[in-house]
Amino acid sequence: MKVLQVSAEIFPLLKTGGLADIAGALPAALNTAGCDVRVLLPGFAPILADLQSASVVAELTAPWGERVQLRHGTLGTLGVQAYVIDAPHLYVRPGTPYEDEQRQPHHDNHLRFALLGWVAAQLACGLDAHWQPAVVHSHDWHAALTSAYLAFGPARGRRVASVFTVHNLAYQGVFAPIHFYDLGLPAHAFSVNGVEFHGQFSFMKAGLYYADHITTVSPTYAHEIQTPEQGCGLDGLLRARGHDLTGILNAVDEAVWNPATDAAIPHTFDAQNPAGKARCKAALQQELGLDVKADAPLFGVVSRLTEQKGLHLVLAVLDQLLARGGQLVVLGNGDAALEAAFKARAVANPQAVSVRIGYDEAYAHRIFAASDVTLVPSRFEPCGLTQMYGLKYGSLPLVHRVGGLADTVVDCALEHLADGTANGFVFNVFTPLALERAMYRALALYARPTEWLGVRQRAMRQALGWDKAAAQYVALYRHLVV
Repeated sequence: MKVLQVSAEIFPLLKTGGLADIAGALPAALNTAGCDVRVLLPGFAPILADLQSASVVAELTAPWGERVQLRHGTLGTLGVQAYVIDAPHLYVRPGTPYEDEQRQPHHDNHLRFALLGWVAAQLACGLDAHWQPAVVHSHDWHAALTSAYLAFGPARGRRVASVFTVHNLAYQGVFAPIHFYDLGLPAHAFSVNGVEFHGQFSFMKAGLYYADHITTVSPTYAHEIQTPEQGCGLDGLLRARGHDLTGILNAVDEAVWNPATDAAIPHTFDAQNPAGKARCKAALQQELGLDVKADAPLFGVVSRLTEQKGLHLVLAVLDQLLARGGQLVVLGNGDAALEAAFKARAVANPQAVSVRIGYDEAYAHRIFAASDVTLVPSRFEPCGLTQMYGLKYGSLPLVHRVGGLADTVVDCALEHLADGTANGFVFNVFTPLALERAMYRALALYARPTEWLGVRQRAMRQALGWDKAAAQYVALYRHLVV
């Protein structure tokens, strides 16, 4: 089955968050499951630079008049066949894929990402005479107009099924209504039964309304987004489409996240041979200027520093953690106030707290390899990969019971320790007090080394690879194309 995956970023070439990890790992997993997958990406500089044996498939004029080229080749780093939209005036510029150097959204994001969906629809309708997908699978708001362009595009050849995956409903791609008329969609699409959203137009709503099937990245999140509390104003639409909504849990690319083979960490280890983890911990403590203490529980944060991620709760309980001999290492960026608050705590406690603002993939691996606990206290979390990386590296997750965190982490309560399902620490109420109590449970278990090592070993042995998720996607694709 031929499948076109559409996304704005892809690991390891371009990454701002977990979307890139999924976009990078899923094609290989689907190919292993018997699909023929190609990816469509915007021509950001790192992506174009990695495209090998490239040829021009077509020269196109976007609905608003811009001329672009579509190239086809192989992404050398991933070995995946790719279509890349070559439009330097849209994609090659300072800043991130979504924001300029002042952290403001690029003024023409509506065009930059509408183009991604429009080209996907052209490919679905037979633009490449040598390869036409049976399914177009678009990811998150950046690719969400794919489904709308398919709904209103020319029906050339056989019908192509559309799947839209919500990675985070909170980021919706909402724009002023005046921009809608640039995009080449019919006027009647700007309605409640279409892309209109409180007087503006929403890429996310387009994906939810027009896709043949919607998936999201964990079963629990699929239920949560149908509620007013987490539906972000779209819960009514999602309830109406509930029969077309499936939660498929994300997974870990075990070729990248495997402490037994990870070249980014100073000492490898696995569940059977864990000695390397202690050496990783000592190495990181020394590197960061923390007290080198094997018995100091090391808590790690690898995250965007935003309110959604619950990092203000961590700040609220940090004194209690330090008073009980714990240490904290933080890697991330985001909200300026949170960045400043964490940096101030590191300055005040240099032997116990280290904070690095930014993102460094290799350093993230070293944190997971060294830490004893991975903190993921998110207010909401569609799936979360961080807690899965923690499990793989024996850094027991401490999480708020929401979304994919609820689907992957089982609290170290007595009954779960007894039946062998415990793999971390879970709190149910989004408050500092609830996080503090979960932290105390973690510290209490850490003080019992034999039990701690048993839980850690079971956590590291969990099957978190892509086989199961890929099989679910393939079953969905087959259902849609019958």
